[in-house]
Amino acid sequence: MKHILPALALLALSLNTHGGQQNDVTAAKSAIKEFAGALQAELKTAMQAGGPVAAIGVCNTQAPQIAEEVSSAHGMKLSRVSLKNRSPGNVPSAWQTAVLEKFEVRKAAGEDVGSLAWSETASVDGGQEFRFMKAIPTGGICLTCHGVTIAPDVKQQLAALYPEDRATGFSEGDIRGAFVVTKSLD
Repeated sequence: MKHILPALALLALSLNTHGGQQNDVTAAKSAIKEFAGALQAELKTAMQAGGPVAAIGVCNTQAPQIAEEVSSAHGMKLSRVSLKNRSPGNVPSAWQTAVLEKFEVRKAAGEDVGSLAWSETASVDGGQEFRFMKAIPTGGICLTCHGVTIAPDVKQQLAALYPEDRATGFSEGDIRGAFVVTKSLD
């Protein structure tokens, strides 16, 4: 009996940890859905009002603001990263790069880009951090600013706002990047 109680306590702890991570995954997906929905609505409005050049301004100024608002509302840090980033603020860290590369391998193996997700709990600076990433598929409308063929006025605006832009040359269905959610568990 004396050996069973510690084993049961350990089992309960692992179940609580797993349940906690599942709750964090659910919350991360909710935050991403809120962010993506708000960003898409702003992009659609800008496209209707001023075309792709106006939409670039939304990505440049409003996307970070929307991410900050959603992060604050959900108690998590939400961002976007890409192996071919447009903004210097969207350069992936080492662990994010590894996940993006694994997403590419999974895509090549036939997995649907829209379903690619990953999570872990990692030790960071003596504490624990929940990490979640969800791939961003390149849709048809994305190609206006991220595709192979880009209109001259769009290229000019991209060069003005993003002089180190690497986020072109995509095709529909490519992995454009990923949403990243992190949360301190301490």
